[in-house]
Amino acid sequence: QVQLVESGGGLVQAGGSLTLSCSASRFTLEYYAIGWFRQPPGNEREAVSCISSEDTSTFYAGSVKGRFTISRDNARNTVYLHMTNLKPEDTAVYYCAANLLRTGCRPPPLIAKTSEYDYWGQGTQVTVSS
Repeated sequence: QVQLVESGGGLVQAGGSLTLSCSASRFTLEYYAIGWFRQPPGNEREAVSCISSEDTSTFYAGSVKGRFTISRDNARNTVYLHMTNLKPEDTAVYYCAANLLRTGCRPPPLIAKTSEYDYWGQGTQVTVSS
């Protein structure tokens, strides 16, 4: 069974950094567009970043652009989200997901459409204190 697993979440002070990892079993991430999404308490899930498989183009939501970096390590079958200068409003459960039908990402501001992603991880909590 395909499984995506996020790790790296935690509690950090505002201005701090975290790196989230998304790994997979029985599934090769490099062949698909991979999105990072987040769901703040009481809010809908939103796209944060996306990396394509075809040319490794990267896309970011406006709220995180310049602070977050998405990358792939195909040898490790892992996608990362490096987050810097974290703010309290970044507090959310973060999910990675794979799009089986698209190798590319949607153009900004959409970046990634939640309904188009097929495999999801269980999420990792990121809490930023002020």
